[in-house]
Amino acid sequence: MTDTNHQNYTALNAETIDHWVEDGWEWGAPITHENFVAAQKGNREMVLTPIKPVPKSWFLPDFHHKKVLGLAAGGGQQMPIFAALGADCTILDYSTRQLASEKLVAQREGYTIKTIRADMTQPLPFADESFDFIINPVSNCYIESVLPVWQECYRVLKAGGHFIAGLDNGLNFIVSDDEQRIVNHLPYNPLTQPEIMAKLDTQENGIQFSHTLEEQIRGQLQAGFQLVDLYEDTNGEGYLHELNIPSFWATHVIK
Repeated sequence: MTDTNHQNYTALNAETIDHWVEDGWEWGAPITHENFVAAQKGNREMVLTPIKPVPKSWFLPDFHHKKVLGLAAGGGQQMPIFAALGADCTILDYSTRQLASEKLVAQREGYTIKTIRADMTQPLPFADESFDFIINPVSNCYIESVLPVWQECYRVLKAGGHFIAGLDNGLNFIVSDDEQRIVNHLPYNPLTQPEIMAKLDTQENGIQFSHTLEEQIRGQLQAGFQLVDLYEDTNGEGYLHELNIPSFWATHVIK
């Protein structure tokens, strides 16, 4: 792969996700009006990973007038919940279709949300200590290096602020499509592994990457965060799920 393509893989991934949303991707389907009304009444249920809800203890007691950043969290699923709870919401995503879903829900429910199309591998377009709370559902499997993201999140979060993130533990990258066989080794990085890139339909699947516990959880600690809590989750379906083998982590850290 050429250097130019290496630099543009995030744009390719954004286009791929746009296509997934058009085809009915579950993570691009906005919440219903009924879900929004339930959130206004205090129902905070949402996910960072496929099926396990975020613990209630991970939320602030009161989100009124709190500034919340949804990092690569487009799709109209999590941010409307925070808006319903009274937060001042900003969404940053590289997928135009995911951002369109956010605008759709905001218009439907009558609230305002700031939408920013940007690549999270680049410095975040916010001043230091801009946010009280950051949410980042599973998404860093679409970027090659996660450490700069943790550093930027630490920078734009206020002192005492909370950051919750969903993380892929890499297991899905080593198994076959039916999850019955080990077919790849870790790390999984098509940009540096020509044998993987040669078999990859980048238009259909994008370019994804495995990341270790050290990169993700230790990386958050190295950025300056304090770990408060974590949990594991499965794919929600398939052979690994049937065996109850976790393929995701979620973390709650504070600055």
